[in-house]
Amino acid sequence: MPPGPGKVAEWSNAPDSKSGVPVSGTVGSNPTLPARIATKTGLSGPVFFFVRTTAAAPCPTAPGECVYPDQSEAGTDPMIEFGHLTHVGLRRQLNEDTYYGDGELGLWLVADGMGGHACGEVASALARETIVREIRSGTPLAQAIRIADEEIIRVSRRRNDALPMGTTVVAARVQGQRYEVAWVGDSRAYLWRDGALAQLSQDHSYVQALVDQGALTAEQARTHPHRNVVTQALGVTDPAHLNVSMTAGELRPGMQLLLCSDGLTEEVDDGRIADTLGGQDCSAQECVDTLVAAALDGGGSDNVTAVLVRCQ
Repeated sequence: MPPGPGKVAEWSNAPDSKSGVPVSGTVGSNPTLPARIATKTGLSGPVFFFVRTTAAAPCPTAPGECVYPDQSEAGTDPMIEFGHLTHVGLRRQLNEDTYYGDGELGLWLVADGMGGHACGEVASALARETIVREIRSGTPLAQAIRIADEEIIRVSRRRNDALPMGTTVVAARVQGQRYEVAWVGDSRAYLWRDGALAQLSQDHSYVQALVDQGALTAEQARTHPHRNVVTQALGVTDPAHLNVSMTAGELRPGMQLLLCSDGLTEEVDDGRIADTLGGQDCSAQECVDTLVAAALDGGGSDNVTAVLVRCQ
C-alpha cells in the first residue's frame, strides 16, 4: 500500500552521516528499477505515489490510487503529486546520483555525483543532506546550495582526498502557487505547461558555453565529445566563484516540473520527454518509470534519475 500524504522520498548510495548506512528511502523502499529490467516490454518493481494534502485529506486507498480532497476545502495551496526513480544504468557499477522529495517541505532535488572525481556518491549525498537541513532551518534555496558547496569542500579536505568530491544539483521549491528552481552543473529542470515542454535550466557546461557563443548548435552539442564537461559543480567550484542559477514562476494546475540527471537527457531527447509528460492517463510515477526505461533502452550509459512534480 502506498505511503500516506506528507511523506518523504529519498535515495543515496552513500552512507548517511548519522546512521552510517546507505539511505534507501524514508518511506517504503527505494523505488529503483532492477538492472535486469526489460525496457522494451514494460516495468517491474515498486510504484509509489506521494501527495501533499491537508490534514483532513484521505490517504491513498490502494496501490496506484490517490484520492484528493475537494478543492473548495483544500485552501489556495495547489495539490502536488510526485513520482521519483533512479537507476544505476547499464554501464556503471555504482549509482552516484541522489534525490530527495518532500511534499510538506515543498522541496525536491536531484544531485549527480561526478564520476571523474573521488566519492561522487558521497558528494551528492552531502549536497542533499545539507540543502534539506538548511531549507528546514529557513535558509533560502540559493544560499542552501552555496552552503552545500562549502560543506562538501570541508569534508573533502578533512578526508585528504587526492581529488575534490564533486556533484551537480538541481532543486525546486514550491510555496503556495509559486515555484523556484536553482541549479549548478548540468542536471536539468523542465517545465510542462499548456501542452508544451520548456527547459528551465541552462547547463553549466563546456558545450553550452559554445552554444551560447554560436560556435555549436544545440543538436551538435548533444553528440560533442566534451558534452559531459561541466564548468560549475558543488565541491569543485570555489565558493567565491560559484554560480547558483535561479528561475521562478507561477505554478498552476496541469503544470509539471521535471528534475533529472544527465543520464536521462543523454539518452532521451526533449521530444520524447514532452510526449511522455503529455500522457493524459499517466500518473506522475508512471511518467517517471517510462522516462527512465527510455534512457535504459537508449543505452543507459550513465546513472539516470528523474523526479516529476505535478500540480493538480
